Amino acid sequence: MFKEMRRKDRELEVTEAIEILKNCDYGILSTVGENGYPYGVPVSYVYINNSIYFHCAVDGHKLDNLMHNNKVSFCVVGQTCILPDKFSTNYQSVIIFGIANEVFDNEKNTILLEILNKYSPDYIEKGEAYISNSSTKTKVIKISIEHISGKARR
Repeated sequence: MFKEMRRKDRELEVTEAIEILKNCDYGILSTVGENGYPYGVPVSYVYINNSIYFHCAVDGHKLDNLMHNNKVSFCVVGQTCILPDKFSTNYQSVIIFGIANEVFDNEKNTILLEILNKYSPDYIEKGEAYISNSSTKTKVIKISIEHISGKARR
């Protein structure tokens, strides 16, 4: 169902790809809308239990697209180093394909706390109050990973 990587010599083990996912600050979510155009948008996220989670407003372009088609791609770029004399770049990247769906109740609250822990670990108490006040204005989306591939040039 998913195309094999052309450059097998640069393919990462799934465990390496997962470590990159865990350590990146943001990823690019790609969706397709009713108009057939792809839409890529950067999102902050957490990786938990073979899933990507992100939060967003209760309406918007990405949610409209997900209502139309919940198959998504998600990409992160890890460490990079431009090699000007070689006309190349050392890099790490991960691409996932999956199905995106909204989560609710305990799962939603747990993920919002995980996002808080990742991005604002020094402000947990203040963040918990923020979550409590903003929960109704926030959606949490889970991408259930169906395929993951990692690639690197070192």
